[in-house]
Amino acid sequence: MDAAPVERVRLVTRSASETQALGRALMELLPEGALVALYGDLGTGKTCLVRGMAEAAGTAAHVTSPTFTLVHEYRGARTLYHLDLYRLTAPDQVLHLGYEDLFEPAEGVCVVEWAERADALLPPRRVDIRLSHEKGDVRRIEIENRGVLPAGWERRVATID
Repeated sequence: MDAAPVERVRLVTRSASETQALGRALMELLPEGALVALYGDLGTGKTCLVRGMAEAAGTAAHVTSPTFTLVHEYRGARTLYHLDLYRLTAPDQVLHLGYEDLFEPAEGVCVVEWAERADALLPPRRVDIRLSHEKGDVRRIEIENRGVLPAGWERRVATID
């Protein structure tokens, strides 16, 4: 079976509210069972992006990085699983914890911070998002669709409001 072509968009957000708006727009486009892999150093806006996704999922929960619990589950109109693999040092630690089942959830969407810590375990169908910090609140964001997002997704995320 051939892999889906990778579609890529690069954009810039200039505030936390723009990064959250991007998260909302993405969540509205993601189908059930999707995985979003987040890559980026500390302070690049990964958790801010997830806050927007949780808003679009219809949860009133306060979103924080699940660094010490490793996973948060937010239930609203949709379910959002938020994993943070920062404290893990090897992919097999994910297997020992049993979280690999969340990489292809039966319902909802899974978003993984520090996804590079489990690259070998991630499904090929996913959305990869790379965030980098510029000066102030400016973030450079690259989104790679690996067969998950619907046609026209590029226009939707490029026109966040």
